[in-house]
Amino acid sequence: MNAKEDLDKIKNLIEEKNASFVDLKFTDLYGRWHHLTIDAKNIKNDLLTIGVGVDGSSLGYRSVECGDLTIIPDIDTAFVDPFFEEITVSFICDITESSNEKPFKLDPRQIARRCENYLNKALKETRIIFSPEFEFFIFDEVEFSVSPHNSYFYLSSLEHKDIMNGADIRYQDGYHHIPPGDNFANFRNSLSKMLSDINIPIKYHHHEVGATGQQEIELGFLPLLKMADITMLVKYFVRNLAYNEGLVATFMPKPIFSVAGNGMHIHQYLEKDGKSLFYDENGPSCLSELALKYIGGILQTGIAIFALTNPSVNSYKRLSPHFEAPQYLFHSEANRTAAIRIPSYAKNENDMRIEYRAPDATCNPYLALSSLVLAGLYGIENNIVAPDLIVGDFEEQPQEIREKFKRVPQDLKEALLEFKRNHEFMLTNGVFTDDFVKTWLAIKYNEVLRIEKHISPVEFYLYFDT
Repeated sequence: MNAKEDLDKIKNLIEEKNASFVDLKFTDLYGRWHHLTIDAKNIKNDLLTIGVGVDGSSLGYRSVECGDLTIIPDIDTAFVDPFFEEITVSFICDITESSNEKPFKLDPRQIARRCENYLNKALKETRIIFSPEFEFFIFDEVEFSVSPHNSYFYLSSLEHKDIMNGADIRYQDGYHHIPPGDNFANFRNSLSKMLSDINIPIKYHHHEVGATGQQEIELGFLPLLKMADITMLVKYFVRNLAYNEGLVATFMPKPIFSVAGNGMHIHQYLEKDGKSLFYDENGPSCLSELALKYIGGILQTGIAIFALTNPSVNSYKRLSPHFEAPQYLFHSEANRTAAIRIPSYAKNENDMRIEYRAPDATCNPYLALSSLVLAGLYGIENNIVAPDLIVGDFEEQPQEIREKFKRVPQDLKEALLEFKRNHEFMLTNGVFTDDFVKTWLAIKYNEVLRIEKHISPVEFYLYFDT
């Protein structure tokens, strides 16, 4: 389809929906959306060729001296945005160079697209299929402040108030809880319906472990770029629906001390001709040799990819004992303390998969999903077969077994250091670039330094009277 046909498709959609505006959404490196809105009457031919200019320096992509970039809508991402008062057709955009309209190499969508192309080159006619689990908290009130003379946060939860009033969700007892203790079943129903209305496949939703408003929604399975787009959409819908209902939603990995944090467990498998290439009825836990090499690649490169799958300082406060978060990079069947869990209820050629449990939703999904694919392909191409699956409690394994597996990074600084030392596999086929690595390290080290240098309320609690 050429640009004119694509533009006609957009105009027909505007007419069909009786839309007044077109909204263009695009992603920064952090994984946050930005947008601009155009009157539907002003849509012109150059929207899909030249695009619309934006300031790349304000997005962290470029310096002020050479900040010009452009955005071009991907017509396959169209949806009616329900959070605008006027009917608005929305598109997710690719970022291009303003000087020559070539794909901008740091654009996260372009990175994901290059990763899919590389996978198809490495394993002909093969796709990677993903399904994330989204965990998030809903609060009825949130306050926080950071200034030289003031630093605090305050979280208020409807469900926590209900606990105080004798409701039946006890500490760490919210998993699959029912109303009235579950205050947000109707919220999740509304969310699921809104997502289904724009053709996002919903598996199910439920209350999560945290008794202070923790939720989970799971999706169906889709390829890399499509699922990364949908991850952005899910977060957008959750936050806006909460806002419209006078609530506040967060995907922050560890907003509450001593309460289960928010992960984004990622189910995945390689697929060809509609079948999972991870399945072998004669393999350990029905895993194929290809799957074991894919797992081997993730386990071997795992510390480096934490810089992309767990890219916040707060991420590592979630990865602590006793909260079903991984402490070591090992794989195991049905074990929710493993970095890679093999679901015992999905053992057939159609949906045999692995679940990588380390990531959280502070990640940029285009970068995180791409890094997992590259790690898995690294294992396949270098014949890195994963060690035997761990059976039972990892801590009770013999020392010679435990020594085969790496500990997860203890903080973001450790992950960034390993990413700096061991990122060559991510540069394969130009999926990631040296420029990306340099930029990512700079912005993330700046985050670490900012938090390290800032004074926290806990320091006053520990040291003020010394």
